[in-house]
Amino acid sequence: MTDVRIIEAGTDKIAVRKDLRVPMRDGVTLAADVYHGTEDRPRPALVALSPYGKELQALALTTPPQRRPSPMWDGCIEAGDIARVVAEDYAHVIGDLRGSGASGGEHIGNYNAGGVPLGQDAYDVIEWVAAQPWCDGNVGMIGISYFGSMQILAAAERPPSLKAIFVSGGHYDFYETTYHGGVMWFMPRAAREGRGGDSGWAFTDGVKSRMLETCSPEELREKVAARLADPDVAAWPNLVHVLHYPKNHEAWFDIVMNEVDGEWYEERNPVNLARSIDIPVWLQLDQGRGWTLDGTIELFHAIPSEHKRLSIGPYPPMQSRPFVEEHDKMFRWYDYWLKGIDNGVLDEPTVEVHVEGSRTYVTGDTWPPKPVEHRELFLRPRRKLSPEPETMGVEHAAPDGFYQAPLTVTDRVEIISWSTDPFTEPTEMIGTGAAHLFVEIDQPDTNLILRFWDEAPGGGRQLITTAYLKASHRELDEERSSYGDPVHPHTRAVPVEPGVIEEYVLRIYPFAATFLPGHRLVVELSNDEPLADEHNALLPPDAFHLPVGRPVTHKVYRDAAHPSRLVLPFTEG
Repeated sequence: MTDVRIIEAGTDKIAVRKDLRVPMRDGVTLAADVYHGTEDRPRPALVALSPYGKELQALALTTPPQRRPSPMWDGCIEAGDIARVVAEDYAHVIGDLRGSGASGGEHIGNYNAGGVPLGQDAYDVIEWVAAQPWCDGNVGMIGISYFGSMQILAAAERPPSLKAIFVSGGHYDFYETTYHGGVMWFMPRAAREGRGGDSGWAFTDGVKSRMLETCSPEELREKVAARLADPDVAAWPNLVHVLHYPKNHEAWFDIVMNEVDGEWYEERNPVNLARSIDIPVWLQLDQGRGWTLDGTIELFHAIPSEHKRLSIGPYPPMQSRPFVEEHDKMFRWYDYWLKGIDNGVLDEPTVEVHVEGSRTYVTGDTWPPKPVEHRELFLRPRRKLSPEPETMGVEHAAPDGFYQAPLTVTDRVEIISWSTDPFTEPTEMIGTGAAHLFVEIDQPDTNLILRFWDEAPGGGRQLITTAYLKASHRELDEERSSYGDPVHPHTRAVPVEPGVIEEYVLRIYPFAATFLPGHRLVVELSNDEPLADEHNALLPPDAFHLPVGRPVTHKVYRDAAHPSRLVLPFTEG
């Protein structure tokens, strides 16, 4: 063990192999560190790959886990609990992807779409690891978020030594990761640029913009001018800066320039690639970030593997950094598939969902785990929600409404809300839903942002789920949509005709909640969002959406001719 040094982690000792060079098939080498027990023998290995830097991941050995809103929470320490992995007798391999950290090569665009597929690199890393004397040939993967997405890319390549994966909190539908209902989300900027409590990508000179690589200078000028013509973009200084100086923000520039779904996001889309996965897969995510949960469920249905699991854990949304949660489930999974220990894990339910409110778990064979019936709650006068539709005509039922000035001239985010009467018995909802809102606006576009709260008798409340829709993205995919489960293609933006009442159908992201007696469901509508409230205080500072850059008046009609309503997944039995 001449290339090994021994370190102490609490009362344990760990063997560390630093800066190993892992050859890729195109001649590039990636850098990796390996942690394992001090006994010189082979063992299964868990591989973690990202562009966040392997040195940052080593803080898991010295930094106590932090939860939001701790200012020491760093979203990029995601490779897992090194000491725990070693104590469970696995080798923990943490590598830098090409174009980042100590690795060679260049990284172009989404999942290196302009160069070598990252899944191909992962294949080469996994097979190299399996052949090392400290590995017994059985390999799994580990890590949350970006590390989780990498597991899907790797498994889709079918490396022979990858026996199973356990994925926490990955991002899969990449458009929906960056634009929620067509509304730009700033969190990808945080992860890439090191803002909002994230260390960010460990950039090297080998990171390039996909747009700069593929567009001519004239095409780029035209595309940049078109983006700057969007008042929302033009009102946000950071985006103006990115569009004028793209080489300083390569990856974020690509996202800003691609505001609709299409080929750029479909290149190596993990959901599409997942259809090739033939090994056991366990997907895990906590509630509170509905768009990520939506993508996780979509991925779960796309994976054809015979052995797949879905676990949806409790609120709050952001797990610790360093990431240490869910390791108990993970080691049961890997002990069976990598070590051959018959621990009964295959006898457990396929789907397990934590239900907020009742704080219970529901299990089943698929998602949703229980039969559901979509029922309607109508927007009524005096800001009420009711199972009964409005009977008044438009001439008598004055619309609800609000005027939102741009946040360049006000700090106030206008919010209007509707609420049920207090529930008289426990009422459980699990699944996706829809909001049908008849809205008149006086501009060609706006955001429609819905947030759903469980409000207790004393006024305390918890966010249950959300829905987002940019008004110009209101077009539905009729073939894929069903009542209570709308799908938007987001492949084009169609400006709204000011002054015309339109029906907007918002997708309510998946959730699981029981409203207890005395509690109320409160739904809030705005076109921007407050930066600090009971929920947002638990998120990183940059986890908000691009505000609307123009003044907009919104009128929400809820009369007999315009039945604005929620369609919610009530469980049966």
